[in-house]
Amino acid sequence: MRPAPGRGARVKLDLPGGKILLLDESYNANPASMRAALALLGQAALGEMQGSSRSRRMAVLGDMLELGPSGRELHRGLADAVIANGVDLVFCCGPLMRDLWEALPASRRGRYAQSSAELQTHVLAAVRPGDIVMVKGSLGSRMGLIVKTLEDQVRREPLAHGALRAPIMNG
Repeated sequence: MRPAPGRGARVKLDLPGGKILLLDESYNANPASMRAALALLGQAALGEMQGSSRSRRMAVLGDMLELGPSGRELHRGLADAVIANGVDLVFCCGPLMRDLWEALPASRRGRYAQSSAELQTHVLAAVRPGDIVMVKGSLGSRMGLIVKTLEDQVRREPLAHGALRAPIMNG
């Protein structure tokens, strides 16, 4: 069984000098599923890319939509999950994710942009062999564009049947 696009697909992508692991959670997001995805990213980095001393955990996050008046606070509140799960670099896009961006320590900030279209070239320029890159956001934040950009720029290698997959709650 393979996950639907944007719902937990894990693929290795070839870059010059090595591979990256892409965790595609781009279909939807809510606070619980975002925290679960960050936890998965923290766990994946421990075993998926062994042998790479340069492995970094990278989160590329778009707005979680339809959260009501507490939306800004819920985005800002993700900073503790980023830190607790050892995420090295965070790329954020969308007006709500600006709050997370500002709550992060400067050392963990990759780049901020208003939209996924603006952010995609920065993500592509930042990835290097050994990285584990998780992309997540509500469908309206168009994070699938960043997944497609990564897949189009590098050769895709699907993980073997039965490879470790952890379910992510999509909201």
